[in-house]
Amino acid sequence: MANAPPDVAALAALKYGDLSRCGWAPRLRDRFGYFTPDEWYEATLFDLVTPETDWLDVGCGRDLFPSNMPAATLLAARCRSLTGIDPSDNIDENPLLHHRAKCMLEEYVTDQRYDLITMRMVAEHIADPQGAVAALRRLLKPGGQVVIYTVYKFAPVSVISTLTPMWVHHAVKSVMWEADEKDTFPTEYKMNTRATLRRQFAAAGMVETLFRPLDDTRVTSRFRSLNTLELLAWRALHACGIVYPEHCLLGVYTLP
Repeated sequence: MANAPPDVAALAALKYGDLSRCGWAPRLRDRFGYFTPDEWYEATLFDLVTPETDWLDVGCGRDLFPSNMPAATLLAARCRSLTGIDPSDNIDENPLLHHRAKCMLEEYVTDQRYDLITMRMVAEHIADPQGAVAALRRLLKPGGQVVIYTVYKFAPVSVISTLTPMWVHHAVKSVMWEADEKDTFPTEYKMNTRATLRRQFAAAGMVETLFRPLDDTRVTSRFRSLNTLELLAWRALHACGIVYPEHCLLGVYTLP
């Protein structure tokens, strides 16, 4: 794939292998030089996880990377330890964790401190951001980092989600993305702008050390003609230097 840093391209290559043997969606994204928010998140973790990393994944569910098991398997083997916490029974299906705890973040009690804490598509569900950030700080080693990968509060899909009941979420996700109902949870959107995240982590003595908006053209990803139109719109806005309205947030917050 073109027009992206080598680390993101390498992760995409690991994920898809020979593009000539793939379905239409990866080949279409390759043609446009587009990488998904998931691929940017995965590449960021490849830069951060080392053999000395004690890693805590918050809200891990059944997968570290739902769309990239090869990359998840490599990172789980690379780090020194990998702990997952999640109150859902989905955590019991996660095969890559070295340790697991079925609880909320604020309830997790351990003497262990972590070099890296990740929250993949979790921040939008948090009802008490102050309590969550305080727990994250408590669990970090000095110099440790928290990676937040979440949706943007004012992206079109997030706005629609805010205005509709849960049964609509289940129905739409089932049709558009073939998502299982047990993987859909209520949303709060209390940590879902850059300014909000910076303020919340700064209040806990942590500093933003990386931030990226990640354009997301996956709304139509099941439908070839619609996804082609969406990618054309993305390309036009990108050429004008405009962030695509539907996008995710990727932030790294460091404890000095």
